[in-house]
Amino acid sequence: MPSSPSLATGPTSGPAAARDRRADLIAALLAIGLAVWVTSGLWRDPNHRAITVNSSDQALFEWLLAFGGHALTHGENPLLTYLLNVPHGVNLAVNTSITVYAAVFAPLTYLIGPPATFLVILTLNLAATALVWYWVLSRHLVRSRLAAAVGALFIAYSPGMVSHANAHLNWTAGWLVPLLAWRLFALRRPGHWLRDGILLGVAVAVAFSVAAEGLFFTALALALFLAVWALHPSRRAQARAALPPFLRGLAVTALTAGVLLAYPLWLHFAGPQRYHGTGFDPLVHSEDIAAYWAYPRRSLAGEAGLGTSLAPNPTEENSFFGVPLLLLAVACVGFLWWRDRARRATVWGLAVTAVVFAVLSWGPRMKFDGQRSDRSLPFRLLDNLPVVNAALPARFALVVAVVLGLLLAYAVDRLRAQPPRRRAATAAWAVGFAAALLPLLPTPLLTSVREPVPAFITAGTWKRYVSPGGVLTPLPVTIDLTPDGQRWQAYALADRQGEFRIPAGFFLGPGGPDGRGRIGPVPRTFDSLMFSAGRDGLVPIVTEGSIREALADLHYWKVEVVVLPDRVHGAKYDVDEDALRRTATALLGPPERVDDVWLWKVPPPA
Repeated sequence: MPSSPSLATGPTSGPAAARDRRADLIAALLAIGLAVWVTSGLWRDPNHRAITVNSSDQALFEWLLAFGGHALTHGENPLLTYLLNVPHGVNLAVNTSITVYAAVFAPLTYLIGPPATFLVILTLNLAATALVWYWVLSRHLVRSRLAAAVGALFIAYSPGMVSHANAHLNWTAGWLVPLLAWRLFALRRPGHWLRDGILLGVAVAVAFSVAAEGLFFTALALALFLAVWALHPSRRAQARAALPPFLRGLAVTALTAGVLLAYPLWLHFAGPQRYHGTGFDPLVHSEDIAAYWAYPRRSLAGEAGLGTSLAPNPTEENSFFGVPLLLLAVACVGFLWWRDRARRATVWGLAVTAVVFAVLSWGPRMKFDGQRSDRSLPFRLLDNLPVVNAALPARFALVVAVVLGLLLAYAVDRLRAQPPRRRAATAAWAVGFAAALLPLLPTPLLTSVREPVPAFITAGTWKRYVSPGGVLTPLPVTIDLTPDGQRWQAYALADRQGEFRIPAGFFLGPGGPDGRGRIGPVPRTFDSLMFSAGRDGLVPIVTEGSIREALADLHYWKVEVVVLPDRVHGAKYDVDEDALRRTATALLGPPERVDDVWLWKVPPPA
């Protein structure tokens, strides 16, 4: 942070340098080892296992990797596709398109397939978050390698990061945050504002293409921290002196990022199939106040039965720090304020940032221990603002986790500098750190076997029944709850078999209430009938009118064949394949058996 002493005191040599190298190696091994540990369930068989609580998002990111590589090698637009949601297409700029990842890892996707590439990126995200934070802390913010390791490992494997490791390749890219902060603070250097501004602009463009919502949160947090830090009496003169080169560098950053992101931003705010706001209810996706002192499920405390269900879903345990860690954080603030005068402005800025973002994470109305009250909170004043209305308030708690990690690192750094006569106090601190952090040690993500891509797709048989660029639909129609269609399409794209299009899909697009977005398109008769049959296991009453409407939907989508595999993957419930087959037969007549699927050819419109 800005007030930290410069650590560029020249390279160390001899025993001290050897100790530092050993510490760096141990930190790197811990970062990588924990990443593999958390994702170990998928490493058993990446192609046939899925994250149990969020297999739909996993299928989406696998599709994004396959499509991104295909777009790169075929000269197609990586931010707008008509392979999904026929005939309207999908604006990927308003989705989590991870464009940079898709392009960088395209060779790996073609080599080992989208599921294995997804796993590699997920694991690297976690490890890189710890490693980049460790590098920034140890080289720029603290003198103790132990302090850097404690802060970095906590941030990378905090409850929020581990819960988002349930298939969120965007939010687990936490390595972007220290990179952005490091380059932002570099803008203070006189004489380097042009180069530093360009570098930060490129970093902003990369961050936007991987995690736009995370970039927004990072920008808000850094702006608030810098404002509080600069207004502190001990730093006002330093802030005034640094302001001219900082503003010049920031202008260069805006220009660089603006040029690189001109087209994505146009698509985002004015392109086809855009929407305003989000398809998620901020009341639902806000943090329960009691969650701050609860424990997450994927932790030692959770395994011991201390986990709770206060999060809206298992991928959003964004706080869940536990009482001991909250008490330790308060103690760290007090200790640093008392014993480390040089960092007072930094500690004050961090504390204010943590409190503000914690309150924002509670959403528009207060919720405590599962009970929602009518008391309005500050987020309600911001909810209708552009960009803010597309953010989920619960995720503001991820900023609090970063602040806690920095406070832990600063506290350990100061404790390591204590004179020998204070060893007893240091031991007491060690006990406090152990009581706060050991219960939060992560446990592996839950995984389960998922249905394989049928041989009808893997063998390329589909090409005999679908014209080039034609439309195929699986049963049920592809949505977030039944993502098979995108998994099949991802396999065909990565295997270089060619393109087939599908109706619907798992994406965010227009059609929600009050002009907001929604997941997938507005349902039609055919997909509604199939969804009900697959979920409830009951064949709906089929009339001449419903047959006409179902055929009209298939013709609207220009579907050539309807395909039902022997086993359908349901992301949240078991799908009844027999009810689906009987419903489709009632609507379309008897099917053909082709390879390992049932197939119905759609008759042309009369």
